[in-house]
Amino acid sequence: MTAHDATRPAPPPAGAPERKPKLATVSLAGCFGCHMSFLDIDERLFTLIEHVTFDRSPFTDKKEVGECDIGLIEGGVCNAENVQILREFRQHCKILVALGACAINGGLPAQRNSIPLSSLLQAVYYSSPRLPHGGIPDDAELPLLLDKVHPIHEVVKVDYFIPGCPPSADAIWSVLRDLLAGRAPVLGHGMLHYD
Repeated sequence: MTAHDATRPAPPPAGAPERKPKLATVSLAGCFGCHMSFLDIDERLFTLIEHVTFDRSPFTDKKEVGECDIGLIEGGVCNAENVQILREFRQHCKILVALGACAINGGLPAQRNSIPLSSLLQAVYYSSPRLPHGGIPDDAELPLLLDKVHPIHEVVKVDYFIPGCPPSADAIWSVLRDLLAGRAPVLGHGMLHYD
């Protein structure tokens, strides 16, 4: 028995209806390109829908994550809201998958990491010709920015990584197929992208 056998959904008792594994997805600080790549599995989405129930995802428009078997996280962690959502996913998902470069290494959002946050905010809100009166927004509705953008594994434990910017639909499909079959995913050379 491997460590991941324990994370597989248990088979239903005899005579009970089979429970479909639950899948949740979320995009944090990124461009949503990994979700677009996920949608690029095209007609295989119909196969996936036969085998899973979607929890929080663009398919359901749920804002909270429930108890799930697999959570796909796209994007880096740039603000307090991202941290909260990520921790909720880790708490509620048996398996957590980092989807794409932003989730794995911070990606493009992490390009701001070389500039101190105070300097960045000053440049955007006080130096912009379009904001004649300046002023850094300060509202309870706006999530507090972190000093740096972090990859998700710096905040929570991640079980699997699918690299790419974005990863290919075939790579995403391969990982999901393996996880749903109770196998540890293995991406072959042709599916790995380190952009």
